[in-house]
Amino acid sequence: MYRIKIIISLFCILNFFYVKAQQKNEKFTLVDTMRGSITPERAWWDVLRYDISFTPDYVDKSIYGSNRISYKVVKLNSAVKMQIDLKAPLVIDSVLQLGKKIIYYKSGSVWYVNIRPDIISTIHAVTIFYHGKVHEAARPPWDGGFIFTNDSLGRPWITVACQGAAGASIWYPCKDHQSDEPDNGASITMTVPDTLVAVANGRLVFKKNNRNGTATYKWAVINPINNYCIIPYIGKYTNFSQRYNGENGPLDVNYWVLDYNLNKARQYLPGQVQKMLRAFEHWFGPYPFYQDGYKLVDAPHTGMEHQSAIAYGNYYRFGYRDRDVSNSGWGLKFDFIIVHESAHEWFGNNITSKDLADMWIHESFANYAETLYVDYHFGGEAGNEYNYGSRKGIKMKKLLYHLTE
Repeated sequence: MYRIKIIISLFCILNFFYVKAQQKNEKFTLVDTMRGSITPERAWWDVLRYDISFTPDYVDKSIYGSNRISYKVVKLNSAVKMQIDLKAPLVIDSVLQLGKKIIYYKSGSVWYVNIRPDIISTIHAVTIFYHGKVHEAARPPWDGGFIFTNDSLGRPWITVACQGAAGASIWYPCKDHQSDEPDNGASITMTVPDTLVAVANGRLVFKKNNRNGTATYKWAVINPINNYCIIPYIGKYTNFSQRYNGENGPLDVNYWVLDYNLNKARQYLPGQVQKMLRAFEHWFGPYPFYQDGYKLVDAPHTGMEHQSAIAYGNYYRFGYRDRDVSNSGWGLKFDFIIVHESAHEWFGNNITSKDLADMWIHESFANYAETLYVDYHFGGEAGNEYNYGSRKGIKMKKLLYHLTE
């Protein structure tokens, strides 16, 4: 017992000095502060809606577009400007309110627009026009940015991944803070070559053939949505759909897949999605976004929880691209990406942490949801075995806390 106490004491002492060393080495920049803080220039306004329009250039790896930000004044303070986040190399071209140009300027990593707080509870809108070369993701979805790639037939395939440190401001101007979702939803309008199809969150509002070699698609959600979940998908997509009779009635379920994946997608995806919905509605209640529907969209990366438009890149295989993350055998009984990323519709999209530092909450619930899925379909013992096996993958790679003096 005495030896155990000595070992524990030594561990605590070493851990203390390790943490103190980490504190000394850790440096926070102005970029970190402006991204993570509720500054006075952010605090006085509440985002109500984003209406994003953009046109990508596949060859030049650039975009131009606009975002109409509807907002409500929620407090009056000394702030005399509005903070807008838009990361380099993208730049703002102009800012309009009520048809008049507004003065703006860049300071460090953010842009300031000379709009003063108005009467509390009044609603306004500002439209921001922007363009530029985009930041391309090096290792999506773990590294954020645009993804300009090709499908297996060499045709253009474009999307974005921007969870975490990258943030939505890596591709459109916004208030890039997780605590302020657009309360009244968002829309994305995309103009693309008419040989391609553009897909985004929610429901298709319209498709217009511009008769100049391009087509314009508008998609919209009516529910609040995380900034990083607002995502375009552009490629040679085709669609099929089904109705799922869920707890809140018929749910529209859509699958947007690359055209050459259509046959295997028809055979594979509906069964997996229905099993996921049955399990999660049993445990968590109705799917949170019946008004916007549920869909899976083929993506050139593994997957991401883009609200009502889950990115899917698991090769139509069980496990995590044929790997059992639990090493229990149960992980090869279902499609990991469909189960894990869809779990975020309840935990991460419907229930969202206010601070980016607390994203672990989203992942911990989604990881536990995998166990509940196994429990529902294969029994409690199977769930316990999956849970126990998954825990072995937890590694203490980085301390997530600091000791205070």
